[in-house]
Amino acid sequence: MLLTLFNEIPDFRRAQGKMYDLPHLLLFSVLAILSGADSYRKVESFLTEHFKILKQKLEIKWKRPPGYTTIRYIIQGLDPSELEKAFRKYAQSLISLDPKKYMFINLDGKTVRGSFNHFQDKKAVQIFSAFLANKNIILAHEKVTKNKRNEISVARKLFKELGVKHCIFTLDALHCQKKQ
Repeated sequence: MLLTLFNEIPDFRRAQGKMYDLPHLLLFSVLAILSGADSYRKVESFLTEHFKILKQKLEIKWKRPPGYTTIRYIIQGLDPSELEKAFRKYAQSLISLDPKKYMFINLDGKTVRGSFNHFQDKKAVQIFSAFLANKNIILAHEKVTKNKRNEISVARKLFKELGVKHCIFTLDALHCQKKQ
């Protein structure tokens, strides 16, 4: 399922530069991250270590696993909104909302550790997430822009985009506003 959703993501590379197909590279990167990889070099190490079995099971025709620079180039060149759209579709496919059973969706924003840059006056990146507590699934992420107050508009946007009903949403005290 995830592989077919990755197939829908537009590939920015020219036809001549496609030695490694995008859906498989993304799937293998996700597997590496789930196995503890937290850098492009560790994703490369995971692929190198498991290349033979991945090639056999998924019938890929790669001669060798991609290097970390190739992995980095491909992942950094992707449109983040397209990748988010694929993950949201996947999360929706994993859940079944039973109207007789209440589901709890937690909405909260977090600052990404180490994402600020004092030398270039870049503020830290803030991510707002919707988490389905009953199933332990992240339904969506959204980047918060400008300041913490903008988290309210991001929450409203996620309410509309998720389109779920018969759910109880939990948010922090920041969202207890009379005006907005």
